[in-house]
Amino acid sequence: MTMMRTFYIKAAAAAFSALVPVLSSGQDNVQRDTVRTTTEFRLPSDSDSLALYLDSVEVKKKIVINDYSMLGIQYGMSLSQVMWNPSMRQKSMFMPYNFGIFYTRYGKMFGYMPYFGFQAGIVYAKEGYSFEADEETGVWPDLGGPYTGVRQAVMDVLEVPVLAHMHVDFWKMKLIANIGFFVGYRFNIQRTGEGLSPEVANGFIDTDKRLDYGIKGGAGFAFIFDPVEIHFTAMYKYSMGTLHQPDYYSNYYYRYSYPSNIIFSVGLHFQLTKRMGSTRHQLRREAKEQAGLIRSLDENMPGMEGTKTEQQ
Repeated sequence: MTMMRTFYIKAAAAAFSALVPVLSSGQDNVQRDTVRTTTEFRLPSDSDSLALYLDSVEVKKKIVINDYSMLGIQYGMSLSQVMWNPSMRQKSMFMPYNFGIFYTRYGKMFGYMPYFGFQAGIVYAKEGYSFEADEETGVWPDLGGPYTGVRQAVMDVLEVPVLAHMHVDFWKMKLIANIGFFVGYRFNIQRTGEGLSPEVANGFIDTDKRLDYGIKGGAGFAFIFDPVEIHFTAMYKYSMGTLHQPDYYSNYYYRYSYPSNIIFSVGLHFQLTKRMGSTRHQLRREAKEQAGLIRSLDENMPGMEGTKTEQQ
């Protein structure tokens, strides 16, 4: 504390010394009351009084968000269906299987806007579709071709999302938003229905497409308990990778099938580096700058030698 108080005293004295010549060179047309008000201001002359004055000044510090990173785990549940073209009568499927590991890296855009970052991870999930019979006729939709009789399908999917991650921090919370793309792979499928062959019911066939890709985005909020954060998010995932070859049914009438999911998740993220304040690198740099400024003041202000601090 003694060293910091000495630094503030010398900085204030240096600032005052630089200010006096400016005030003394004022123009003749400056109003007399303004000159009187300025020249009547005096800093305390002795070190103890000046220290007491500086201690009484309230300085508001702006909370600075560092460029920090996190590693977290996520669990979610989804509502899954397929966008059919031509359309098919269906209902959403509730899937309580969505597990992921994510790495998040925050950074400042243009060096001073601490709202941006990116997020990447690996996710295991289940998704699928379920047809629904017509209420009036009782007739079920039919995919035709090798999928005749299928009424429901559940797939295991492994995906890798890469998302732009935006955040606004306040108090012990933050608002977050994500948008980006993903690539995935469908590695297992179970179909149910009437008259299905074992090959169709328990696995992929030649007309299935297993590579998945698309867009993903959403928003949410988080509670911050440094060094842990709890994130709650709602995401929408739209696949651009169709489930089947479009011409599996006919060479003249194509049928497209794009999965879509609404995912609600909660994540537990651990900060790998310091979130707020100065990092170790910044602290070392600030210490060097302060030491250099104190040496400069000692050299340029011979009347202040008596305030030098003793080495601890």
